[in-house]
Amino acid sequence: MAGLSFWSAKTSTSSLAASFLSEGTAMPEAITLERARRDKEQGKSPSTQAGEFVREEIHHIREGKHGAANTKQAIAIGLSKARRAGVKLGTPKSGSASNRTRKQAQRDLAKGRRRSRTVSRKRSQASEKALKRQPRSAASRSALSRQATQAARRSSSASRSQAAKKAARTKGPAVRRRAAQKAAETRQRRAA
Repeated sequence: MAGLSFWSAKTSTSSLAASFLSEGTAMPEAITLERARRDKEQGKSPSTQAGEFVREEIHHIREGKHGAANTKQAIAIGLSKARRAGVKLGTPKSGSASNRTRKQAQRDLAKGRRRSRTVSRKRSQASEKALKRQPRSAASRSALSRQATQAARRSSSASRSQAAKKAARTKGPAVRRRAAQKAAETRQRRAA
């Protein structure tokens, strides 16, 4: 096995599990790997594929497996898992993230391409213990909503509009119809 990329047909889930355990990172669930693989086959972007790992992290926090200092940390853990699993997600652009974050993303990408190495058990247990001490509120609906609003505010009006148009294009007729109904109900409720 040349790398840990879960896209290759030769990579088994057990070998991927072994590599994650040796790296000191919790193994992504099989269903998450399957969802991300399906996204790749459908030609969806790497950020969409990585979204499956972020979703899993949010669920882990909600289930009480561990916590996160804030929503950004929860997202960062998911993106790190995605990179280590072989999702070809680029590193953040210079200026958009700190040098430390960018270097960590590069390391995660490299780990996604190579064989696993054994990592100190003490270190991985310590990081897990630290996460367990963190609050669970980072995955609440209000925290996620706040994070999404802040992220959207950072992008320009034109890019937000472009994203909305693409979403409308790729939704499909049934989902688009339901969204239109919901919008109509919201307008009616606000008018009253």
